[in-house]
Amino acid sequence: MATSSKAKKRTVRLASGRKRARQDVALNAHNSALRSEFRTMVKSVIKAVASGDKAKAGEVFKAAQSVIDSVADKGIFHKNKAARTKSRLAAKVKALATA
Repeated sequence: MATSSKAKKRTVRLASGRKRARQDVALNAHNSALRSEFRTMVKSVIKAVASGDKAKAGEVFKAAQSVIDSVADKGIFHKNKAARTKSRLAAKVKALATA
């Protein structure tokens, strides 16, 4: 018998397990949306910096900081990843302001 790399999905027998599986679907969708929002905000800051508009880059970065902190507080990303991302974005915005 050859075993595949992915484990076969089994249906859960216990009621508590079935409920957990139902909840996981909703939680996964919510976390995916937050992750997507995080990435969108990061990309929007990078795009604003690339366009060279200092005022817009500053505004978008301020909005992005809020989203990044929110996602980190919810545990979607590690706090260090959030801090690192904010730091890198801040450096790009600052470089644009001084240039």
